[in-house]
Amino acid sequence: MTVPLGALDKPFMICSIIHMTIFDRTQLCDILMNAPAWARVGLTMRDPRMRERAADALAATIQDRMHPQHRPDPGQLALPL
Repeated sequence: MTVPLGALDKPFMICSIIHMTIFDRTQLCDILMNAPAWARVGLTMRDPRMRERAADALAATIQDRMHPQHRPDPGQLALPL
């Protein structure tokens, strides 16, 4: 029996939600207030592309604070491929 690919979306989404780090309101407020100012202002722009870029930057800021171990060290040299 094969499972349609769409049938797997919900279980994976639930697993992702369960493994997310939960922040309290104070921590989330701190993350947003320390996000790049252009991204916070960019959410109010009329240009939909600018709003999308701003939302992506805010999401990246939150993700970096949630999972800091995934950030590469800027002083570390990359291995040649």
